[in-house]
Amino acid sequence: MLEMLIVLFLLTVVVVVVLPRISLDEDLSSTGRKLVGVLRTFQGLATTRQQPLKLYLDLDQGTYWMMTVEGKEERLPLDPAWKLPRSLPESVRLTEVSVGQDKHFSGRVDISFFANGRIEPVTMYLMDTNNNLLGLAVDSLTGGIRVSDERLDPPLNRIIPDRVRLLLKPNQQAGAGALPSGLFPTQQ
Repeated sequence: MLEMLIVLFLLTVVVVVVLPRISLDEDLSSTGRKLVGVLRTFQGLATTRQQPLKLYLDLDQGTYWMMTVEGKEERLPLDPAWKLPRSLPESVRLTEVSVGQDKHFSGRVDISFFANGRIEPVTMYLMDTNNNLLGLAVDSLTGGIRVSDERLDPPLNRIIPDRVRLLLKPNQQAGAGALPSGLFPTQQ
């Protein structure tokens, strides 16, 4: 009888320690992983389809969706998985999104994915109900995505050689306009 009480006591302690850590809701890190997957998926789709895409983020509603770019028009994608906007979990919100040098704290923001695999430079911050922060930063030159639980330094303005700069410009035939001349710093 004493052994059974000891075993029950130990099981109770294990349940009390483990149960609060198990959560069926999506948390900040899983939402961050999901957004990294979305960015990678869109980058791959734009490259394989040879068609520019845009990811729209609604910071106020906590939703995101895809649009295909055909010339100067945007259309809903043919893929049924992306016809409807997707929502972030209620416990997670986008607090800030920076595209290039423009910071947005509310409203809609769009991120362009070009047919050559390039993504606009983006930094976004997610916050949960406990005010935990998760930052995602996309390096437009390498396509690398940094994830941090602290504020991220803005990407450095790199000097890009002219021979490489030509390769980074969006495909003119795909309907994306030329990049602004101030986007890439020149070598002195």
